[in-house]
Amino acid sequence: VEIFGHKWTVQDAKDWKIDTEDGSQVLHLLTGKEPLPGPRRPFQFAVADTPPFGKVTIEADARPLKRSLIVVFGYRDPAHFNYVHFSTDAGTKQPVHNGVFHVFGGERVRISALEGPAAFPAINRWYHIRVVWDGATGSVQGEVDGQPVPSLHAVDLSIHEGKIGLGSFNETADFKNVSITTGLRLGIVGTDTS
Repeated sequence: VEIFGHKWTVQDAKDWKIDTEDGSQVLHLLTGKEPLPGPRRPFQFAVADTPPFGKVTIEADARPLKRSLIVVFGYRDPAHFNYVHFSTDAGTKQPVHNGVFHVFGGERVRISALEGPAAFPAINRWYHIRVVWDGATGSVQGEVDGQPVPSLHAVDLSIHEGKIGLGSFNETADFKNVSITTGLRLGIVGTDTS
């Protein structure tokens, strides 16, 4: 899949569609799939074909079509990555939603607080989302419409660099106006804006 100035690797190309809406290119995740057999972790996301990032900001307009969507960061391989799970459920209501999660060879594990409001008050509308991650400090923060979401903040020191991805755990979503801005990439200071 090629969109937003990057090529993206996907599990199954027929699960994704690119079209135009209101003059913007939109990446649609058409099919929500349950995780593969084995440790429960997401796999239905597109990974940007870029060098690994050590510090990155991902911004996008995103539309959840069911309850949630995810932004992956620090992606090394299908068994080693972190992700921010933006949801209509608060973490206190559904502990595996609306938080930051860590995958390190096994099942996904929540690494953020449960407390805080749901990231999305409703489905099927556009939100501006932002994820800021610094692999050196391990800090990540998710924001919606310019506001930090308390349960979308965490620190993980086990993954220091990796690629980014967009998708969902097992639902469907749309993405447009995606930008990837880097501060440190493989130890080199620079900026890549798409």
